[in-house]
Amino acid sequence: MAGTGFNRVLSLLRKEAGITQKEAAKNLGISQALLSHYERGIRECGLEFLVKVADYYGVSCDYLLGRSPDRSGLMLKVEDIPLPDDKGDARYRGSVLPTLNKKLISNSLNILFDLLQEISSKSLTTNISNYLMLSVYKMYRGVYCLNKDNPSDSFSIPDKVHSRYSDAEMSIIEAKIGVEIEEKREKKTVNSITPKNMEEKYPLYYSSLANLILICEKMIKRKNG
Repeated sequence: MAGTGFNRVLSLLRKEAGITQKEAAKNLGISQALLSHYERGIRECGLEFLVKVADYYGVSCDYLLGRSPDRSGLMLKVEDIPLPDDKGDARYRGSVLPTLNKKLISNSLNILFDLLQEISSKSLTTNISNYLMLSVYKMYRGVYCLNKDNPSDSFSIPDKVHSRYSDAEMSIIEAKIGVEIEEKREKKTVNSITPKNMEEKYPLYYSSLANLILICEKMIKRKNG
């Protein structure tokens, strides 16, 4: 009954705690072999074990089941999410969806660029920044073109080709980012990142990033089975 994602979270929590499978299994009152099966998704656990795991790691059952990205199981409301440098123009008229999405994206970018500053790589920061700027540029032009009467000379690149040119440039930049990330991964030049230490480091903003990850992965899974 544990459901999709439980095995991943179960394994993650143990690794965050810095304990072996043998230690965790003993503390949870099961064999190491059974815990291994749970962590690998070979077998599903029952409700009693789910509750025991939640108590052991100090998280909610909703978090274990992947229903909430918050360890305590809280579901965020738009008014609960802070927005960096919130000025008077942060509120939208009508639907709350644009406000919610703006906050999730803004707070997530706040964390991303803070991490990039720690990594201290000019090339990686530049490439990621350029990729994100091109994405915003492309989407803005799409919205701009919704009204055919908007002046086309606001841009130097013609409407018919801007999207393809943007995609091509983004693909090149993404390849560069991939190469540099792989190089840094092999050299282990970046500090360890886990949900737990991210929550501690960004108490105001990490819930936004966690929700953004949850939303994106749901979209991907829905389209790719």
